[in-house]
Amino acid sequence: MFTAYDYEFMSRAIRLAKKGMATTRPNPRVGCVITQDNCIVGEGWHKKAGEAHAEINALLQAGEQAKGATVYVTLEPCSHTGKTPPCADRLIEAGVARVVAAMQDPHDKVAGQGFKKLEDAGIEVDVGLLEQQAREFNPGFIKRMEQDLPLVRVKMAMSLDGRTAMASGESKWITSEAARNDVQQWRACSCAMLTGIGTVLADDPSLTVRISQLNQNQPLRVILDGELQITPQARLFNQPGDVLVFTQLKNAKKIAELENQGIHVKCVGNTEQGLNLEQVLQHLASLEINEVMVEAGSQLAGSFIAAGLVDQLIVYMAPVLMGNQAKGLFNLPFINKMSDKIQLNIEDIRQIGEDIRIIATLS
Repeated sequence: MFTAYDYEFMSRAIRLAKKGMATTRPNPRVGCVITQDNCIVGEGWHKKAGEAHAEINALLQAGEQAKGATVYVTLEPCSHTGKTPPCADRLIEAGVARVVAAMQDPHDKVAGQGFKKLEDAGIEVDVGLLEQQAREFNPGFIKRMEQDLPLVRVKMAMSLDGRTAMASGESKWITSEAARNDVQQWRACSCAMLTGIGTVLADDPSLTVRISQLNQNQPLRVILDGELQITPQARLFNQPGDVLVFTQLKNAKKIAELENQGIHVKCVGNTEQGLNLEQVLQHLASLEINEVMVEAGSQLAGSFIAAGLVDQLIVYMAPVLMGNQAKGLFNLPFINKMSDKIQLNIEDIRQIGEDIRIIATLS
């Protein structure tokens, strides 16, 4: 069904889509290539939400050469009017002859309607080329569309003996500068950074992206604070970008005091382990948050694992030993025997500077 040229040009479209990894949220990352006689005449990618989609950028470059052309796009062209007009309509107007898409858009406002519109206009449509590769760089968007939940990554740093901080709480720095720079790349691809009030009180973090070309597009910073211990003096409130605090404390006076100082507060339910994490994630999904990066202590990280809400673990392991008095990686008190163990699937292991980065999913 697909030719070698089809594979070549879709691979190019996928590489283009990845250029928007840190800038398109909450939209999906999409790339597009337009060809005539197996030669590229136009290409583009979606650069930022509210700006032109990948197909439009490619059509602008192709100009009149789009007529009778083949279009390779990593996601079904949209068929509805959002912040921009429907891409399917623009492709029809340009007179393209064939559209090859990696996958159908899971958004309920598209979901095959873009393909139907193209086919009704007499355009040949082929779907499914390199679909798995296309899904891999939009996992959060796809999960939000299919499950009404964002993708959750938990990032941890540990010593070779599995420790994250000294008994005193001292933890700077376990890993090398190279590993910390790698973390910034993951932050930049996230729609939200999430931590607990314990980390805020102990470390007073900024939770920002510190990559110079991306620091104007800060993720939402999310704090879980059951008893509303947070104060406006916390460093994260003096950084660019928004902060959202989740609590179970229905103290209208205190909430009003915080909101009067520009701090957004959302009440959710409670469980025996603390705040209802699923409700937290459901609310974040309603805010169009695709990917959440959890950077927290062993208690909160363990709670996400125990609740079955973790999609991916990113663990940086430093070649140091911190001793048995230091704090462990995850607090998982329900594991008492070997049959309780949690099996992981290792997706990637590589050296980052002098450290090892392990990426794993939960079975």
